[in-house]
Amino acid sequence: MAKEYETVIGLEVHVELATKTKIFCGCSTAFGAEPNAHTCPVCTGMPGSLPVLNKQVVEYAMAVGLATNCDITQYNKFDRKNYFYPDNPQNYQISQLYLPICRNGKVEIETDSGKKFVGIHEIHMEEDAGKLIHDEWDDCSLVDYNRSGVPLIEIVSEPDMRSSDEVIAYLDKLRLIIQYLGASDCKLNEGSMRADVNLSVREVGAAEFGTRTEMKNLNSFKAIARAIENERERQIDLIEEGKQVVQETRRWDDNKGYSYAMRSKEDAQDYRYFPDPDLVPVVISDEWIEEVKGRQPELRDEKRARYKKEYGLPEYDADIITSAKRMADIFEETVALGANPKKVSNYLMVETMHILNEKDMEVEDISFSPENLAKLIKLVESNAINSSVAKEVFAKIFDEDINPEKYVEENGLKMDNDEDGLRKIIEEVVAENPQSVEDYRNGKEKAIGFLVGQTMKATKGKANPGIINKILKEIL
Repeated sequence: MAKEYETVIGLEVHVELATKTKIFCGCSTAFGAEPNAHTCPVCTGMPGSLPVLNKQVVEYAMAVGLATNCDITQYNKFDRKNYFYPDNPQNYQISQLYLPICRNGKVEIETDSGKKFVGIHEIHMEEDAGKLIHDEWDDCSLVDYNRSGVPLIEIVSEPDMRSSDEVIAYLDKLRLIIQYLGASDCKLNEGSMRADVNLSVREVGAAEFGTRTEMKNLNSFKAIARAIENERERQIDLIEEGKQVVQETRRWDDNKGYSYAMRSKEDAQDYRYFPDPDLVPVVISDEWIEEVKGRQPELRDEKRARYKKEYGLPEYDADIITSAKRMADIFEETVALGANPKKVSNYLMVETMHILNEKDMEVEDISFSPENLAKLIKLVESNAINSSVAKEVFAKIFDEDINPEKYVEENGLKMDNDEDGLRKIIEEVVAENPQSVEDYRNGKEKAIGFLVGQTMKATKGKANPGIINKILKEIL
């Protein structure tokens, strides 16, 4: 009988925090600047320079810890993790090993298999390293220290996940919590959220964990899911062949669809941690915790429940709208301007999502204002424009955030509600299409649709479909 295997997965998730300046100096954290433009003696590790902790980093770390049900370590401190690598200017990284700021948390996830909790072992604060750029043309490596000293939190889970579905659900949950808190934009493609996957397999029912590998270079949810499936199969094949799984760090190549060994972890690297002598311990008072708690915004789960209760939105709508903070913000602001919640929801779920997919854009890239969406909905509700014109106007709002009232006026798009004028046009359409008239009278209800279409064509799409239907039925 074939053996059955269980996958055991734990994650280390690095999140770049949304502070304006770095963790230990006043340099900018803005993404995409010229190499080495955002640097100073502190973040380039110059001898004699002294780090000073950014208070906002501590508050963001606390906020994420509270939102993930962690205990806050009220006396915590920084340690030096020593290793030698060109992108690490001090030859050590300032991190937290012995007393991390948050411990013993958990988040609830939901997959097709049901709900479960994933434990969070700890969250610690640390600084990011610089970035090596390998120039194949000149056969050399260059280093950019703009990222050096950018504040990170590392969220270390317990090995509680058993499938790629659970991993993606967990990452999605973390991403939404952190985005709603405003602690990071969590863009995987820009590296502001990065996940390392620790994975092992064991026979179903076994008490001991198998030998784990760590996988790096995962910059999208799809890549993470593919890497997990691939590594699971690779380890099972090795076990079936009677070979050993080696504890090592592997790099995933998403284009080729396989991973390769980067370095062995058989002798776990000794980082020679010791408390950082340049930084005083961080003491967090009960009052400070309460202050951060008091500022916590409404998170996704609470928002979703409120949308269903307060606005009567179906579960599906509430799910989609709260799946990105930007979307939820636009929804709430448009409704606050007096627009019908279900109509706002329809524009966001249907028209907006359609254009985003078409243009391969992220929800965060939406730039139209709630004011103009509210005006558009008002134009449709007051029968000033019909739904096909509304579609055209919305596309303009999405691209250029135009004022729909002005645009409709200037382009002569107002709906034609003049019954007498429409009757003349409809009589001509009926006279020109005797076959459709015959079909309708013989019980083919659909034939009226063709006549409505011809009338819309004749009025350049500006007629009121309701009035067309009414007059057509009278004439027929």
